[in-house]
Amino acid sequence: MTEPQQQQPVFVIEKIYVKDLSLEIPHAPKIFLEREAPEINLQLANSDSVIEGEIHEVVVTATVTARLKEKDKVMFLVEAHQAGIFRIQNVPGNEVEPVLNVLCPNILFPYLRETISDTVTRAGFPPVILNPVNFEAIYHQKKQQAAAGSQSDQSADNTTRH
Repeated sequence: MTEPQQQQPVFVIEKIYVKDLSLEIPHAPKIFLEREAPEINLQLANSDSVIEGEIHEVVVTATVTARLKEKDKVMFLVEAHQAGIFRIQNVPGNEVEPVLNVLCPNILFPYLRETISDTVTRAGFPPVILNPVNFEAIYHQKKQQAAAGSQSDQSADNTTRH
């Protein structure tokens, strides 16, 4: 009467670290004399890869550019790659992708936010505090775009066949 016990899902944060960090202040030192408030532009991306077996690395990348709009000058540019190593075991295959694209980035984002703010402050500028990000909405949007893209590819293939 011994049925095999169903393995419980396991999710473990093995390590969180800054994988890459760069800061550029192309117009230093004169840029520090400017009084105009910069326009802040944020570009955000995430990626994942299998390290081995059920151990994954997830990287959330933010590129923050502060630009003086009137003079079209970059005050500073910061790019940070916040990474984490996660052990994901006994999770059904169709649930791994949302874990890697929603749960893991949600865990990494506060660290990324702190890294960006700290770097900008140490560079001599007022801190940049990134607004919260809805990684679930981004994930679903990417899935919809991929589905729409594959449908348009199929319809394009159909039109070329006739």
